[in-house]
Amino acid sequence: MTGTGSALRAAAADFYHQSWRLAAFSTVLSAVVLAIVYAMVWVLPAFVLLLLLVGPLAAALMHCAVKLAQEDELRFGDAVVGLRLHWRRGLVLAAVNLAAAVLAAVALRFYGAEQWLFTIFVADVLFVFVLVQLVLWPRVVHERDQPLTQLAGQALSDFLRRPLATIGFALALVVVNVLGLAAGVLPFLTLTVAYSFLAAAHFALPRSPLRDPLAE
Repeated sequence: MTGTGSALRAAAADFYHQSWRLAAFSTVLSAVVLAIVYAMVWVLPAFVLLLLLVGPLAAALMHCAVKLAQEDELRFGDAVVGLRLHWRRGLVLAAVNLAAAVLAAVALRFYGAEQWLFTIFVADVLFVFVLVQLVLWPRVVHERDQPLTQLAGQALSDFLRRPLATIGFALALVVVNVLGLAAGVLPFLTLTVAYSFLAAAHFALPRSPLRDPLAE
């Protein structure tokens, strides 16, 4: 795993050279999310589409980010390859994330301020769950032959080894995406989303020998 500053700088350098491809990939993902969120205003079951489409598309975008971070090259066809290779895992991860969000919302609503200790516990668990996702998604794409449960355990172990670095990294990405949102939903937000995926790939995975011969 790379340090926070190193991951952000490496992602910035890669993004500079491949921003137009990554922007195209993330624009598709962002457009799908916005369309489904808008549809949910009128048709609540549209959240099923959010699960069926966003998970596989996010996995395809992460495939592109991992490939760029590890191999320093990227083609438009890589998005199609990523979708074909990882759509099932993307769907599973999206389902798990949706279930976790629903359970957390129900628990927080049920207990509220009356049982604040339990509320704090639920919020802390949800916070750790979100942070682990930053490490898990790149691993799922990079090590696609390993079971998801094993990768989830490794991601949790990685987080516990350096929690402060992971929290700092997450906060940095929050700032980046808030700035993108403030600048305008599109296209700046699609750029910050793509950058976040790329930074996560650099942060969660070891430096590839293809990028640094000394990493062997």
